[in-house]
Amino acid sequence: MAKTVDRKAASAASPAPAPTRKVKPSAKSDLSAEGQDLTPVVGKNLRRFRAERGLSLEGLSKVSGVSRAMLGQIELGQSTPTINVVWKIARALDMPFSALISEERNAGTWVLPRAKARLLTSKDGVFTSRALFPMDRPRHVEFYELRLAAGGREDAEPHPQGTTENLIVSKGRVALAIDGDRRLLDEGDAIFFEADVPHTYENVDAKTEAIMHLVMTYPQKV
Repeated sequence: MAKTVDRKAASAASPAPAPTRKVKPSAKSDLSAEGQDLTPVVGKNLRRFRAERGLSLEGLSKVSGVSRAMLGQIELGQSTPTINVVWKIARALDMPFSALISEERNAGTWVLPRAKARLLTSKDGVFTSRALFPMDRPRHVEFYELRLAAGGREDAEPHPQGTTENLIVSKGRVALAIDGDRRLLDEGDAIFFEADVPHTYENVDAKTEAIMHLVMTYPQKV
């Protein structure tokens, strides 16, 4: 005869399963500095510069190509803009890129550790820009380290009129298309060009990351 089991008693004796915990994934920001999100900094600067120029959100949207809703979310710190979006806004406001991501700090000697670098990343993650200068105020000349993943491509918006770029390929091989004029650069090659036209960086090596260093010069200080 089979042994019967009191199911009710067995159920009471068995420990209840632990409740499952829902873990919310952390958001990855396109704008980061020293592990902190730069979104509030961009929002604060955008509000100030827009007000100084007497532009409404609608007016800035028309000249920048960024939607009114997106601009409003950026100003409120509710949306993190990509590199291309920040460039569009900077061009529309006729100011250096750094003006939108700078925080006022005391002047002096600066050491910029790699571990605490300000990194800006493209939407697809293949292009990274590291500022090699203090982000304490807008600058007439900016210095960047650019990294482009193997086989990666980055399409850059035209910068404010009169802006120039002086770039050297520190590692790898890069094709640079300047308003449709394509130039192939080997490691150690440098190029100087007017950057107020559409231009594209392309890593022609499918296996190795490309590293470039860039000096960007604006026609005037903001």
